[in-house]
Amino acid sequence: MNVKWEQRKLGDVVNFFSGLTYHPSDVKNKGYFVIRSSNIQNNQIVSADDIFVNKDIINVPNVKQGDIIVVVRNGSRKLIGKHAQVLTDMPNTVIGAFMTGVRSKSNFYINALLDSDQFQKEIYKNLGATINQITIGEFRKMRFIITSGNEAQTIGEFFKKIDTLITLQQRKLEQLKQLKKAMLQQLFVSKNSKQPVLRFKNFDSDWRQYSLKDISAKTYSGLSGKSKDDFGHGKARYITYLNVHNNEVAVSDGVEQIEVDSKQNKVLKGDLLFTISSEVPSEVALNSVWPFEAGKDIYLNSFCFGIRPKSNYINSFFLTYCLRSPQMRKLIYPLAQGISRFNISKQSILALKINIPVLPEQINIYKVLMHIDNLITLRQNKLTQLTTLKKYLLQNLFI
Repeated sequence: MNVKWEQRKLGDVVNFFSGLTYHPSDVKNKGYFVIRSSNIQNNQIVSADDIFVNKDIINVPNVKQGDIIVVVRNGSRKLIGKHAQVLTDMPNTVIGAFMTGVRSKSNFYINALLDSDQFQKEIYKNLGATINQITIGEFRKMRFIITSGNEAQTIGEFFKKIDTLITLQQRKLEQLKQLKKAMLQQLFVSKNSKQPVLRFKNFDSDWRQYSLKDISAKTYSGLSGKSKDDFGHGKARYITYLNVHNNEVAVSDGVEQIEVDSKQNKVLKGDLLFTISSEVPSEVALNSVWPFEAGKDIYLNSFCFGIRPKSNYINSFFLTYCLRSPQMRKLIYPLAQGISRFNISKQSILALKINIPVLPEQINIYKVLMHIDNLITLRQNKLTQLTTLKKYLLQNLFI
């Protein structure tokens, strides 16, 4: 395509329209839908804390299919420029006062342009010093090196296809996460029950209740040193509380050349790890199971402790999923104490009551949940690949 790319003001190639200013008394249970910042997530228009207003106050244009809705004012600077394209007909829908609508003959191309790093650079050049906003006037003056005509249409359609694939992967990923959430709810018993809602064939016996202490063959604490010289075991690796509550397999490589007499905090395959101190209460006591035999010794760092279950009648993976179930989280969460930092005692965790089925049923349960986790990982990897591809193309197709 022999089309000239040239630097132009955005206002020369698109039209802008403003959002609706309304009073709280104008808000109704039904009426005109107002798109606000909360309705734009992952470059899509979604239902989230929806607002409807009386149709009699509407004095701004209705959105049209193809319009791009951009956040131009927000309490958070990083949300300025967040945008989504209207992909379907949306009657009786307007945008809010802190939004700007963008309308163009090449909507998909312009939407891709607003996804680019160049747009982010223009935003930060034009942001107000004290108010997190960009005005329509500033928006109009933004300059980009752009093309037009058939080439713009072709590029726009290409990015539309990538966005469609990304949206599809996001939806499938969310469906899998919701499936896992439902399975965690139904495969484990509630506080006052002896059987779960969902059972595998040939299993009908009541689950038995134990404390975590009852089913632990060994417990151990993490290192409690205060300086970097207290951490590490020669060149061994160690796990921090961040690794635990993020459920990461990756661990830090210790480089300090020191000798440690005790191996009490060495982590073995199948150990359950707990955080006992964190900045966020919901992250206290989150657990992780070490899923493989590492080539080097691995040790547990401070703010953590480990449990080694009795393997003859408890499966580590089953126990991990059990402790992550909504039923158990409701019991664990209130145990976290603190204000700026939240803590939980090792004793209170060990005193937790856990309902456990026979070992074969435990294995069936964890295998189903692990299979869902593997599907989630696979879907997440595909999504990451697509978003990486899109980012690469945006960097190379928009100068």
